[in-house]
Amino acid sequence: MTTPDTETVDTVNKAFVEETSEEPRMPGHESALDRKPEWQPRYPGSGRLEGKVAIVTGGDSGIGRATAVLFAREGAKVAIAYLEETDDAKATAAAIEDEGSEALLLEGDLGCPDTCKRLVDKVIDTWGQLDVLVNNAGEQHPDDDITDITAEQLQRTFQTNIFSMFYLTQAARPHLKKGAAIVNCTSVTMYKGSDNLLDYSATKGAITAFTRSLSENLVGDGIRVNAVAPGPIWTPLNPCGGQPPEDMDDFGENTPMGRPGEPNEVAPAFLFLACEDSSYMSGQVLHPNGGIVVNG
Repeated sequence: MTTPDTETVDTVNKAFVEETSEEPRMPGHESALDRKPEWQPRYPGSGRLEGKVAIVTGGDSGIGRATAVLFAREGAKVAIAYLEETDDAKATAAAIEDEGSEALLLEGDLGCPDTCKRLVDKVIDTWGQLDVLVNNAGEQHPDDDITDITAEQLQRTFQTNIFSMFYLTQAARPHLKKGAAIVNCTSVTMYKGSDNLLDYSATKGAITAFTRSLSENLVGDGIRVNAVAPGPIWTPLNPCGGQPPEDMDDFGENTPMGRPGEPNEVAPAFLFLACEDSSYMSGQVLHPNGGIVVNG
């Protein structure tokens, strides 16, 4: 019987794992991209979230930014949680305010339960309510061989992508009343797999199971839980290290539509699940993925 080395034991015994040193820092700055993602809402608002308060994690850029600004256009006040990209977060807040709404920003790692509690407490102290929770924040680190995934990276990926959803939902639960909605971000990789994103894809499978189980847990209290499973979307996550550089020239071209999606093509799915338009849906997953047919 082999004995685990000290470094591995130290990693798996930690309740919280810092950003991994051997991988790029995630998710990256949208402001640094040469080709900017399209996040601007495509149509006028119709008040579908009027009077609502929402939290959007990973809201500084990409899908999170597009969703936060669309929510603001539909009347919601929006709190943005982000890891460390303050320049992007401030740009999102400015866009929310340009829509005539209000924004809150909280920098911190949602893999820490205390950060999640601080976020919810700040929202309640400021606006006195919480109606929509969007669990969108995530990270990914490509590895061609399963043996290249360190214990530290494995735990960190699960910590960011799924543990944070538990922590934030636990913090939010006392404030969610009948009519509230939770929308989680899973991925097409949960359904079709990914040969170089083994740990990431595994977390997305966990998110889908979490969504369906949490729906069963909360639907009796009038709280709906659904998810969105995007395909390849042009956000900072992939060009800033979430995919190998050699894969970026043709990123998204293997979809039936032959291109990556834009964040503002995904945000309407989050809006639909957050508002009363989807009042008879819970435990479901929407698939803005460029035409990839999946079972789920």
